Amino acid sequence: MLQNLKDKALLTSLKEIAKKRTTQIIVPGVNYIPVTGKVLDEDDILFGVDAVLDGWLTAGRFSVKFERELANYFGSRYSFLVNSGSSANLLAFYALTSPKLGDKQIKAGDEIITVAAGFPTTINPMIQYGCTPVFVDIEINTCNISAEKIEAAITSKTKAIMLAHALGNPFNLNIVTELAKKYNLWLIEDDCDSLGATYDGKKTGTFGDLSTLSFYPAHHITMGEGGAVLVNNNKLKKITESFRDWGRDCWCAPGVDNTCGLRYCQQLGDLPDGYDHKYTYSHIGFNLKATDIQAAIGLSQLKKADYFIERRRQNHNKLYSLFKPLEEYFILPEATPNSNPSWFGFLLTIKDSKLLNRNKLVEYLEAEKIGTRLFFGGNLTKQPAYKDVNYRISESLSNTDKIMNDSFWLGVWPGLNDDHLQYIFDKTYVYIKNSI
Repeated sequence: MLQNLKDKALLTSLKEIAKKRTTQIIVPGVNYIPVTGKVLDEDDILFGVDAVLDGWLTAGRFSVKFERELANYFGSRYSFLVNSGSSANLLAFYALTSPKLGDKQIKAGDEIITVAAGFPTTINPMIQYGCTPVFVDIEINTCNISAEKIEAAITSKTKAIMLAHALGNPFNLNIVTELAKKYNLWLIEDDCDSLGATYDGKKTGTFGDLSTLSFYPAHHITMGEGGAVLVNNNKLKKITESFRDWGRDCWCAPGVDNTCGLRYCQQLGDLPDGYDHKYTYSHIGFNLKATDIQAAIGLSQLKKADYFIERRRQNHNKLYSLFKPLEEYFILPEATPNSNPSWFGFLLTIKDSKLLNRNKLVEYLEAEKIGTRLFFGGNLTKQPAYKDVNYRISESLSNTDKIMNDSFWLGVWPGLNDDHLQYIFDKTYVYIKNSI
């Protein structure tokens, strides 16, 4: 695969440099323990260098191979590489607004079932397009949507369900997919935090019509910035590609012309007969492509995905066993039944906020050089950005508010080991015994 690095002396020198750049030492109590992080090796760096030496830079041979291998990894029909997970969510949602979908086209004013507990770019595309998010409450122990409450939120305006698998823990795909089928709704899985998770033995990301991934350094594999859309509905393949690539009707790869053989002999829209198909646009799209350098690094990372996922599970299990004796103070995370999560973080929810103050606890942990994060935006309806947004709340968001006020999560990424996790627990234990 390394076409440009055949000189043995050069390759050896580059490997030595890359190894120094990717070696990380985190000593508990001495160095800050990040809540997330990337794990790189010399191969990742060398793949990136090889892509640079091609001189092509934009999507090329590595992008083609990455998209193919990513789809194969999931068992998905297609995958499309983009420049971020947020762009992946934008692309997946906008693909469903295509006029080519007829009666199933999502239009401004339609309603989308989702949750307010999570990352904003899961819901931003629907708002930006003029749709109405309909927020359903979550379960505290899984942090996922209360699936049994979804049906009551569905109306004649509902066109889709768009949900993230919270912190790598799958939502109840049995109920959600049944409802999507019953009411003829699109399903978009935000799989950005859950690469490699399974439900009923099948990978998440393959249940929805479309699914999204993120390759930011905090995520399961990384290419720096980057993301992807998995397409499991054959009709959506060309539509998704069009929205990613400026909205054009042509599907030629960069630097390639006349794939269809009809470049100058079509008449589309009100354009003149024979107008260049390469500059004919069937959607109001974007340019969301990634570079081949990103794809090269991602391709190398993908080879290690299963190892990274297993390390996350091991670290999550270790933290669970450590914190189990503190259940009188914390609600511990639970895997959704029938699932095997690919954990993104270890969520702790304080049971009684009169005994423990979440903000003071995380401030203490940060001072002890332990990274923490809240559950992203908490309740997004409380965020200043959404003050004047048109949305609807189904029933109440009491559990969402509980997570917003009393939850935080700790790191489980593969760069952490038992010494780091023991230190995290020990410092938390000391705080609780000194505070209660």
